[in-house]
Amino acid sequence: MRERSANRDALRVSEARRSVARMATITTEVATTARWDDVQHALTGGGDGASCQCIWPVLSNKDWNATTKEQRTEMLREEIDAGPPPGIVAYVDGEAAGWIRISPRTAQARVPRTRIIAAASTEPFDDDSVWAVTCFVVRREHRGQGINRALLHAAVDYAKASGARLIEGYPVDTGGEKMRTNDLFHGTLGTFQAAGFEKKTEMKPGRALVTLDLAR
Repeated sequence: MRERSANRDALRVSEARRSVARMATITTEVATTARWDDVQHALTGGGDGASCQCIWPVLSNKDWNATTKEQRTEMLREEIDAGPPPGIVAYVDGEAAGWIRISPRTAQARVPRTRIIAAASTEPFDDDSVWAVTCFVVRREHRGQGINRALLHAAVDYAKASGARLIEGYPVDTGGEKMRTNDLFHGTLGTFQAAGFEKKTEMKPGRALVTLDLAR
């Protein structure tokens, strides 16, 4: 019995060591022109990121429908080149693994045109001190490692350093249920609340408006 117990203890120690070895180092960087290849790597690891190029939030439906993937890629490149950077890249052990869009709402044309947001937000849409998080993308092989959480924290720091007064988010409230990854690009309510965001209202079933007041 003692031998079996010792073997079980040794197995648990071995598994713990392997778990520690598997722990990844997550870092984040602002998406500058120099990191263009990393932006593309982050966006093209499965899901809609490759075709969307995170241009959905900055175009009206009419303009979106008139663009191709190649045009969206060029639009994102031009946006990053022109600055200020519209997003953050997350890295896992040095490899680009995720992306978040964070910028003033005035730079994201779809936000005021989205009826549920326009009806729910109490902030004037011409106020460039109000920023918005509108998109998360994580490569398939890096999901479930807390990358969205790291991206959101970095986005808050970036917005604060850039003079933002308030950040809005429009996350999905999963209610604890499993959902398709492509349906979660807005982020989840739990991720935002863990970062200190306050739920202001339910815009429609399953979608919330959350805010973080950076002036406090």
